[in-house]
Amino acid sequence: MAGDRDTGVCIMQMEAGLDTGPVLLREALAIGAEETAAELHDRLSALGAQLIVEALARLDDLVPEAQPGAGVTYAAKIDKAEARVDWTRPAVEVDRLIRALSPFPGAWTEIAGERVKLLGSRLAEAKGTPGEVLDNLAVACGEGAVQLTRLQRAGKAAQDAEAFQRGWPVPAGTRLGGE
Repeated sequence: MAGDRDTGVCIMQMEAGLDTGPVLLREALAIGAEETAAELHDRLSALGAQLIVEALARLDDLVPEAQPGAGVTYAAKIDKAEARVDWTRPAVEVDRLIRALSPFPGAWTEIAGERVKLLGSRLAEAKGTPGEVLDNLAVACGEGAVQLTRLQRAGKAAQDAEAFQRGWPVPAGTRLGGE
């Protein structure tokens, strides 16, 4: 599930390579089941600030630990096409995509021919044809469904699902994705 992953902050010594130096101090955080990238960013920033103060206070006592070379990957820039939601994917993947790209660049779909950013979601108990709006902005996926909780139309402010529905109702049965 979304909440079973973790991430963290490392304080490391500088080397010529990108993020390759020995680690002096590290701490992990669990990623919340409905947490967005923006929310995680803020928690990691606060933790990083705490750890750098601690590392400076303990600098003489910290023992550098080499980083493993195995499993290291480079995160390439996310292309806009990759941010488009594929409703045939399992709900767990769709939910993670939406939250991972929130607020920027923002996962997106088309509703009635208009591109809409999806900025918040959670897993939902529902079934239907992938891309079909079921009820209250729950959308069927290849396996399961996601409940859209925060959306943004082009040129408009982001809104929670209830406010979005008041301004632009998306009835059950609407097909998302522009296919």
